[in-house]
Order: sequence, then structure tokens, then C-alpha cells
Amino acid sequence: MKKLSFLLLCFMGWVSAQKLTSNELAIINQGDINTALPIYQTTDPNQHQTLLNLSNEIDPMDPNTITLVKRMKASLLSTDGGVGIAAPQVGVNRKIIWVQRFDKKDNPIEYFINPVIVWRSDIQNLGPEGDLSIPEFRDQFYKSKVIQLEYVDLKGQKYSEIIEGFTAVIFQHEVDHLFGILISDKKEKEKNDAYLKVDAYQKVKE
Repeated sequence: MKKLSFLLLCFMGWVSAQKLTSNELAIINQGDINTALPIYQTTDPNQHQTLLNLSNEIDPMDPNTITLVKRMKASLLSTDGGVGIAAPQVGVNRKIIWVQRFDKKDNPIEYFINPVIVWRSDIQNLGPEGDLSIPEFRDQFYKSKVIQLEYVDLKGQKYSEIIEGFTAVIFQHEVDHLFGILISDKKEKEKNDAYLKVDAYQKVKE
């Protein structure tokens, strides 16, 4: 009985957490639902703060969710070569991302609701990254080569995938956005990290 009450409490908390705020609804439903939403930029202080905020889960069955998903796709397609976008980048701190799947035939772009990376490989690749929200910024970053992702679709159906290579890099980048993590901040933090260089093949002195 206690277990049932606990699960009911968790469920009620989950449901209440999904409710979109009046501000979020205003952003999602402003203008034509078939048009792109403006992409937030770090150069604007208010937009920058939104990009730094944590995102909450969203109810996949809420009619407003499909509107947001649709408009996010339009926003991504409006860019010059963008390969991914997260909801905070259009002003809504909710867990939705779009990613171009270079690991699939014809490189489709696909949406993911409430995505969670449940496992990352220790093996990492170093490669270039940019960001639609950070003008003229590009640098080299380490990302796990392989990840396991769990997410739901607009019907609430749950999925789990193993994703590799450059597509895995895009997923990690977009999920970082849901935690308010920007690559420019990560690079700044790395500058302050101190590393001790060790020669792993140094011969032991006799």
C-alpha cells in the first residue's frame, strides 16, 4: 500500500511538472504554427539567461507539444547547415531536441522528447563544434564515441537506442543544452583546469 501511494505521488508530481507556463504557451503559439521560431542568442542578456536555465520534461500528449516540435523543426531548417537544435534555443526550457541522423540513410532529421543519455563510452573523439546560439564560435571538444539514449515520441511510446560517431556528438551537444550547458562555457572552464603531464612510457631509473 505504501509503495502504491509512493508511485501515485510520483505520478502526480510528474503530471504537474509537465504543465506549460503561460509564458511558454505564448512563445509556442505566437504567429503561424508552421513558421520557425527565432533562435535565441547569447549576445542578448535575457536570451542568454534562458539558454543557461535547466529544462523540464514535457508532456508528449499535450497538443502544444506537437506545435513546439513542428516549429523547432522549421527553426532548424531555416539555418545555414545546422545539424541540431534544443527547445531552450527557441526560448522554451523543455526537453525536446531535433538531431540530424548521419548514422541513417539519407541523413534524416528526427525529434526526441524527454531524451536521457543513460550511458556513455569511456572512449572519446576530439572534433570541431559550433552552436546556432553562439555567433562566430567554433572549437575542438571531446565527446564520447558511443552513447545509449532513452526518449519518447509524441504518442508517449518509449525507445532506447545505441548511437555512435558524429551523430552521438550531436546528441550530446543538444542534451547539454537541456542542462543549460553551452560549449563556450565548457571551453572557458577547460582553460582553468590544470593537468599534470605524465610520460606513460618513461623508463624507471635504476
